[in-house]
Amino acid sequence: MMKQRIAALVAGVIGLLGVVTFLVYYDLKQFAHTAGGSGGYEHHLQVPPGQSLAATAEALQRHQLVRSALKFRMLARLEGYDRRLKAGEYSLRSSMSPRDILERMSKGLVRLHRLTIPEGLTISQMAGQIEKVGLARAADILERSKDPAYVRAQGIEAPSLEGYLYPETYFFPRTVTADGVITAMLQAFRAAFPPEWQQRASELGFTVHETVTLASIIEKETGDPSERSLISSVFHNRLKRGMRLETDPTVIYGIPNFDGNLTRKHLETPTPFNTYLIRGLPPGPIASPGKEALKAALFPAQSDFIFFVSKNNGTHHFSTNLADHHRAVQHYQTGSGLPGGGGRQPN
Repeated sequence: MMKQRIAALVAGVIGLLGVVTFLVYYDLKQFAHTAGGSGGYEHHLQVPPGQSLAATAEALQRHQLVRSALKFRMLARLEGYDRRLKAGEYSLRSSMSPRDILERMSKGLVRLHRLTIPEGLTISQMAGQIEKVGLARAADILERSKDPAYVRAQGIEAPSLEGYLYPETYFFPRTVTADGVITAMLQAFRAAFPPEWQQRASELGFTVHETVTLASIIEKETGDPSERSLISSVFHNRLKRGMRLETDPTVIYGIPNFDGNLTRKHLETPTPFNTYLIRGLPPGPIASPGKEALKAALFPAQSDFIFFVSKNNGTHHFSTNLADHHRAVQHYQTGSGLPGGGGRQPN
């Protein structure tokens, strides 16, 4: 009789546990598909490396992204997510279900930050942009970019990465390092400068570095994109004739803390980048050129132009001789003092 009672009691307990287990399981399934809150607001949740599942669950409940930290932990363990959650910054909405959150965090679908680098910026300007977006520190970008050993390790035959950090729109996680940013930008440069362009540079008698240097000057001199190949032709023609390039952006690049006012004294001050005084290309790029400027450097227009002057509307007047150039300067730059673009006082 006692054995029967014990058996009945055990059966009852087992049955009760079964019912409780079913109810808990059913409740968790319901919980898995239930949004954490209403209104659909967004929260950027930072999950540091090594943070426990319990701490993550508490943070989710605190920000009203899940309704129960305990149930979230139970669901994660029941479905095997607990050991697959990845650290990072996540964009989560209150309309998401706990399973949606677990899926996102187990796949490492972290929030990406947009970084847009326009053509024609220097490394220093880029570094400031990168830090402003909240990614790598500007000092770290500059330190890496100007370290000759690091530059050589990237396969770049140049003293710095000036000109090689490709202007483009990128998307990075908040945890990206300076090395990560630089690697992505160099990969974009290599994609924009294919092997056939390296061959073209060789045919013109240029190294890749010289091509990037010329492209950077074209980038800084071009106001109207349609003129890139013409501006390139002027510089190619000058180089072939042994003429100085006499281009203002190179002079400006060589002036520390330039205040925006280019003077005759600047033009007469020797620097490695003063193309009013040196012949040929300066020692390196003065900015990062985009794909179209690189293309223009390699495929200049066929012309006899050796001068150009600004029309003050973003375009230029091109000339084949000094007399025509002087007339254009008088017409477009009257009262402006020194004429600009492609030679102020060409020799």
